[in-house]
Amino acid sequence: MPAGGQRRVSRALVEGMRDTLVHRGPDGAGTFHEEYDDGCAVGLGHRRLSIVDVAHGAQPMASDDGALQLVYNGEVYNHPTEMRALQAQGVQYHTHCDTETVLRLFERDGVRAPERLRGMFAVAIWNRRTRELFLARDRFGVKPVYYVHTDDGALYFASEIKALLEAGAVRPALNWRALPDFLANHAPSGDETLFEGVRRLPAGHTLVWRDGKIELRQYWDLSYANSGTDTRPEADLVAEYQERFREAVRIRLMADVPLGMFLSGGIDSAAITAAMSTLVDDQIKTFSVAFAEREANELHYARLVSQRYRTDHHEIVVSPDQFFDALPSLVWHEDEPIAHPSSVALNFVSRLASERVKVVLTGEGSDETLAGYNRYRATIYQMAVGQRYEQLVPSALRGAVRSAVGALPAGRVRQKLSRTILTRAADLDTLYFDNFAVFARAEQPSLLTREARARVAGADPYAAYHAALARTDARTLLDRLLYADTKTYLHELLMKQDQMSMAASIESRVPFLDHPFVEWVSTLPASMKLRGVTTKHVLRQAMANQLPPEILSRKKMGFPVPVGAWFRGAHRPLVDEYVLGERALARGVFEPSAVRRLVARHQAGENHSERLWALVTFEMWQRIFLDGEGAGDVSRTLGHSAGRAPALT
Repeated sequence: MPAGGQRRVSRALVEGMRDTLVHRGPDGAGTFHEEYDDGCAVGLGHRRLSIVDVAHGAQPMASDDGALQLVYNGEVYNHPTEMRALQAQGVQYHTHCDTETVLRLFERDGVRAPERLRGMFAVAIWNRRTRELFLARDRFGVKPVYYVHTDDGALYFASEIKALLEAGAVRPALNWRALPDFLANHAPSGDETLFEGVRRLPAGHTLVWRDGKIELRQYWDLSYANSGTDTRPEADLVAEYQERFREAVRIRLMADVPLGMFLSGGIDSAAITAAMSTLVDDQIKTFSVAFAEREANELHYARLVSQRYRTDHHEIVVSPDQFFDALPSLVWHEDEPIAHPSSVALNFVSRLASERVKVVLTGEGSDETLAGYNRYRATIYQMAVGQRYEQLVPSALRGAVRSAVGALPAGRVRQKLSRTILTRAADLDTLYFDNFAVFARAEQPSLLTREARARVAGADPYAAYHAALARTDARTLLDRLLYADTKTYLHELLMKQDQMSMAASIESRVPFLDHPFVEWVSTLPASMKLRGVTTKHVLRQAMANQLPPEILSRKKMGFPVPVGAWFRGAHRPLVDEYVLGERALARGVFEPSAVRRLVARHQAGENHSERLWALVTFEMWQRIFLDGEGAGDVSRTLGHSAGRAPALT
């Protein structure tokens, strides 16, 4: 944390920030601190989760001459190859860990060093000679970097926002500019956060601080310029996919500690398990989580894969009470409102896994690179049909159809029809962003109070998506959507994966986001990703003889969590407290009549579970971070609202 002016970075401050994140690294801690005559001071703190070269590799790590001081979170999977190349050039290694490889590459290549790294990483290097701080984040943003750059030039950075708050870098306050983005997209999509003054370093970027000023540079982007240019037979493409996928899994098995697999029962985690079975000699440890409700229980499918590959399989079934008891502490871990209810389940399975392993592989990234979401197919179809509909059907008749849909009784039929070309214009904002938003742009003004509308000042909730679409070189609609989601929606999924697993002190690795693999996948024809109604075509073909037919043919569930039913039933008091309660409404963010109508419509049978979830966790976040309540206090309020004593986790 370089600082100057009136701000002093003491060793105690750095250690306080560091130890706020003890869950990210319970195996060790280190600090570098130095002050200079001109008032500048620098501090680097590190918590270690020992994975590679456990006996060595303590951080901060210094160069041989002491000029460079490095702290680093993540794993560099091409470390053995780069280490051998550096040793061949005469570099003398003191450890066998990837941390030293990152440092040695920076010594040689400077700010271009991240271009050599294959893996997930957040890196900070202080150069004592030039008085420069260098930050870098991996290409997809698997590992987080948050920072505060103050008006007097001080820079604070950390893997989680709570460490920045611990340092007093900012006063916790709602960033109103990010509110429309959060309401539409589950979470802020760009480099803004819900905390005023706190930003995230974008994926694939570096940041250099010197003399109070910062400079950001993008060192990598995903190109679709060669999409569809490989005209080889499909069998050849499938064979190469198999080979590249297997290699992406293989290099992520680098560890000197036990590792396992999160097995959901979907094709992504099943495919990784199948690949692992050919690469390890020991029995694979697999872990699954589910809920008792039948529609939210995929354990049958996970067991099929486990039986196929004879894994050492472990399961946990989470009750609604356990789910909600854990929620406040997980909002604290997430730093922002929890975007997806599945985050809670992810933490439960992470805690289960932490009893036996220290590293897990997971299936994130497949959907955004291989068109795994049904919304891609629905949008492409509706865009094509909608444009014909507008050309062939007179506007007066289209208006009559819209009115007829609007006159239908409130319920799921009207709700579904209102998301089609019968009521919506055939453009991307309407059929993609609005259709799959939590609160669409046009709905937000009636949700917000007059004062809140003035504060958000017309901020575009889709700004990050529009920026991504404007800069991509993708030519087809499918590739454009995949690029935009890789730069926005995927970010929140990766933060969920990182923070919910690190809350249990385990590391998660994502083979589907191996960047050379993704760069090759981007060259595939669209038909190898989405073929008719079949998603992830190339992956299904690659796994055709390796997975049970039930896994290959099943529809995507997306890890459903039955919060909608819970909010109608025994846990309705949570909605009464965190959405309709006097304290929530007194904040002046949401129009009381609007949220009351929303709750009534949900109770009447419409599905507004995503919206209610967003409002509930947003209020919890405000109480924990803006009001300064402990997660335990919020949990006690939650338990009282539900008429029971909470079991704090």
